[in-house]
Amino acid sequence: MEARPEKLSRPRVEALDEILGKSFKVLDDGFIRVVDYMGDDAAIVQAARVSYGAGTKKSSDDRGLIRYLLRHRHTTPFEMCVLKLHVRVPMDAWRQWIRHRMASTNESSTRYSIAIDASQKTAPDQWRIQAKDNKQGSSGWLDGDAGTELTRQEAEFHDTARALYNERLEMGIAREQARKDLPLCTYTEAYWKMDLHNLLHFLALRMDPHAQLEIREYANIIGREIVANWVPLAWEAFEDYRMGAVVFSRIEHEVIAAVGAGDHEKAASIASEAGWLKIGKSGKVLRNRERQELEAKLERLNLTIPW
Repeated sequence: MEARPEKLSRPRVEALDEILGKSFKVLDDGFIRVVDYMGDDAAIVQAARVSYGAGTKKSSDDRGLIRYLLRHRHTTPFEMCVLKLHVRVPMDAWRQWIRHRMASTNESSTRYSIAIDASQKTAPDQWRIQAKDNKQGSSGWLDGDAGTELTRQEAEFHDTARALYNERLEMGIAREQARKDLPLCTYTEAYWKMDLHNLLHFLALRMDPHAQLEIREYANIIGREIVANWVPLAWEAFEDYRMGAVVFSRIEHEVIAAVGAGDHEKAASIASEAGWLKIGKSGKVLRNRERQELEAKLERLNLTIPW
């Protein structure tokens, strides 16, 4: 006689159910809401153990298994969990967000509906200075007086752009064309669904201190307020093995091994052979990003920079 399939119940995470639909405020007029989810820490474990069968179900505890999976980059079990969010985000930040392609996305279309009447504003003390050593980053803040004037100009421009947009709509201009001069700070809304493996990759990049501040604000809330409550064991492992980890390349490992052995001359020789210590016309060592990254790691480990 054929066995009947086991009756299953849908996994529920009480901590996530409590915030289901709750709006987390981001920036001045943005938000994040959890719309739905599938799976939990147990779903990750279940997927990992399925190939071993029920006989090895207790071969290790759930926490230890999840930590092993993430530590050794066994990613498929994490794809069993899915999170669906409703977000309101400035268009410039959304451009970075949407580059993470392993997601299902449906964005509000200004071809069909009126653009959201909200733009991300910058406080006078929040204008950032372009970093000199990083073309895509910022470093430091503009002084308050100059910032006040920029904020005033920003508000004036936002009002002008919106008035122009509204005027075009009133004249009967097609929405798809009337929108073309709206600034990138205009908010857009979208539903965004992604499995946990790819979501953790998104968070690793967008929670990083080098990520743009605006999208970092969203990533921090997704990670610390949502994912941490949804899959606490996976989140703990992620913080330990991704966010808090220090990763070394082959060359970095060789340099550190030489430093650990007290052989600074060998360490410098390895770096020199890698092209990290080239001297410029000024007689100074040229900037090298790989070397600078290793120097930051050495400082973090309280090790001497050997050159």
